Amino acid sequence: MPSDHVPGHARGRGRRVASRRRAATKRSTGAVAGLTLLGALIPGTGYLFAGWKKLGTLVLTVSVGLLAAGGYLVLTKRDQLIALAVDPRQLHYATIGLCALGVLWILVIVTSHRALRPGTASRGSRFGGAVLVGVLSFAVAVPTAMGMQTARTQRDLLQTVFSNKESKSATVPIIKNKKDPWAGKPRLNLLLLGADDADGRKGARTDTVIVASIDTATGNVSLISLPRKLMFMPFPAGTKLHEEYPDGFGKDGIRMEDRLEWMLDAIYKNVPEQHPNIVGPSDNVGADILKLTVGEATGLKLDYYVQINLAGFTQLVDALGGIRVNINYPIPVGGSDDEKRPPNYYLKPAQNKHLMGKEALWYARGRYGIANPDDARSARQRCAIHAIAETATPANLLSSYRELAMVGKNMLRTDIPQDLLAALVELGRKVKTGKVSEVPLDGHKLKFAYPHPDYDGLRAVVATALAAKPATTPTKPRKTTTATTTPKPTAKPTADLADACEYHPQETP
Repeated sequence: MPSDHVPGHARGRGRRVASRRRAATKRSTGAVAGLTLLGALIPGTGYLFAGWKKLGTLVLTVSVGLLAAGGYLVLTKRDQLIALAVDPRQLHYATIGLCALGVLWILVIVTSHRALRPGTASRGSRFGGAVLVGVLSFAVAVPTAMGMQTARTQRDLLQTVFSNKESKSATVPIIKNKKDPWAGKPRLNLLLLGADDADGRKGARTDTVIVASIDTATGNVSLISLPRKLMFMPFPAGTKLHEEYPDGFGKDGIRMEDRLEWMLDAIYKNVPEQHPNIVGPSDNVGADILKLTVGEATGLKLDYYVQINLAGFTQLVDALGGIRVNINYPIPVGGSDDEKRPPNYYLKPAQNKHLMGKEALWYARGRYGIANPDDARSARQRCAIHAIAETATPANLLSSYRELAMVGKNMLRTDIPQDLLAALVELGRKVKTGKVSEVPLDGHKLKFAYPHPDYDGLRAVVATALAAKPATTPTKPRKTTTATTTPKPTAKPTADLADACEYHPQETP
């Protein structure tokens, strides 16, 4: 074979390379910039314009396929995406995937520009092209890095706050149908606890105790607030707690100041100190005990608890950008009735008042000089919950997500398991569009101010309220030939929280 012989396939490849170089030489700087930008927006097109047909077709096909798959998942597989967003392992894989996608995208931008750039480009053109590639790479790197950081933050939040297989709880229900945990379960009952464990205070007291009973079919929520000064809280029969306190948590014949250690808000701290193993292995003995006693008092089986550190409540409200509430009477900021210390100032009556963290906290807990302070405070706490739910729109949550996640890690404790989160998120979507109501409790009739409240009456009120169905209005009036009497209006077993929190100024609650 002659030494100057060149195989046909090599000659063809050489001609294609030469053709690409000639085409690149003819492109102006503006054309190269435009094609580079197009190649960044639609990966693979830059290779095609550079003449790299096989590679360009491959990259473009993969890009379009990923885009189509993403659109398909968003439109038709929302449940799977929600499950991914609340699964720490899947979030770890998502972080790796985002990193790989970002690196490959930047690589495509750089190599596409090099393929499109003329070999004889001037120094100024090369500098301009480098700047363009740098800007485009930065535009890809920033959202990719933010996505990775969000996934890592979400994963950290889930692993820190929500229980896993190693978590211990004496009261968590066993989920048999994990695909549909609400099957055969008409209501999900959550115990909401506000623990006042601020600096300088010995131990934690649950000044806020609210049961949120959620209708799993409609998403409607009924809130039941219990006064913090309830005594002789009962415990379920057959438990060690009932054996230790057969008449409930309380003591007769003691001084008024000594009663403070035998009230509902003292159970979280005092019972575990006296009986640390009374409910068995638990990551939060006080919360488990409260689930049992509040459940017995209300006649409900409490499924999970969510405990909020009130010292972090201000951070939550600040992260949301504040809340808006109606202030119907002067609310003290600071002050102590026991120490005869007046408040710093008062929140004046106002409609749709915007409050940031510290003032929102005093809106929810201020009680200096207020008649029936616990009832008034409980009502405002329910309104604060309602205001937070109204403020927590998807856009607001996304814009403040990292701050909210950091706050959540520091202020939240719960026994809700990680594998239930996907179903809870779906239920939360119903709650967002459902009706939030309060179950009115007549403290006078139920003897809340007495050492021995009427817990049988409380259970009856709760059962009636949760069993009631909204009245329906007939679409057409019935014609009758006999005289009729106007029916008496049916008493509402629950009160719409939006109505209860409306603006109606008054001197005192």
